[in-house]
Amino acid sequence: MESGAYTPGGDQYPVQFSVEYPDRDLDRVSTAFRLIAAIPIVIVLGAIGGSEWSSWSNGNGGHGASIAAGGGVLFLPALLMILFRQKYPRWWYDWNLELLRLQNRVAVYLGLLDDRYPSTDETQSVSLEFPYPDAKQGLNRWLPLVKWFLAIPHYVVLVFLGLAAVVCVIIAWFAILFTGRYPRGLFDFVVGVMRWGNRVAAYAFVLVTDQYPPFRLSP
Repeated sequence: MESGAYTPGGDQYPVQFSVEYPDRDLDRVSTAFRLIAAIPIVIVLGAIGGSEWSSWSNGNGGHGASIAAGGGVLFLPALLMILFRQKYPRWWYDWNLELLRLQNRVAVYLGLLDDRYPSTDETQSVSLEFPYPDAKQGLNRWLPLVKWFLAIPHYVVLVFLGLAAVVCVIIAWFAILFTGRYPRGLFDFVVGVMRWGNRVAAYAFVLVTDQYPPFRLSP
C-alpha cells in the first residue's frame, strides 16, 4: 500500500496514510512481548510531549494538547497564528508532521503491523503525508475556532472503530504466534482506522486543511 499524491479536485483526501503489508513471517518472539518491548520508545514519546508542555508553561513556546494526535502537537499556537496573522510557520508544520509520523510508527509497532522497532527518523513501512498549507489563500482564518467541534461525529465513530481495531490486533496477535502472518483483512482494517484518525487529527488539530475528512477507511 503506497500513498498517492494529492491532486486538488481529485478523489483523494489531502492527508494520505499507508503502511506496507509485511508479506513475510513476522518475529513471533517480538510479537509475544510487544507491549514490553515498546516501553522505551513510548517513554521517548512521552518525554517529547512533556518537554513541549513545560516550554508552554514557561512562556518560551508551546503546544496545544491534542488527544487525537497523542500530545505534543502545536495546536493552539497554530490556531492563533492563522486567526490573527494568516500564517502557518513552516517549522511548526515540519514539527507536527514529523511528530505524527513518529507516533504512527510507534502505533504501527504496537498494533503488530510491523516487527521492526520504531525509528525516530526513518520512515520504515509507514507513510504519512499532508501538504504545507497556504494559510492566507488556502485556509479560512475563522474555521480553526470550530474545527474541533465540527469533527465530533468523527470522534464518535472513531471510538467504535478503535475498539474494533483493538479486537483485530488481539486476534492478529494469536494469528502471528501460530502462523507468523498478519491476516490481510485485519491488517487493512487496522490501517484504515489509523488513516481515519490521522485525517481527523490533521483537520481538527494540526489545521493543515479545511477539507472535511471523509467517513471512510480507504485512501
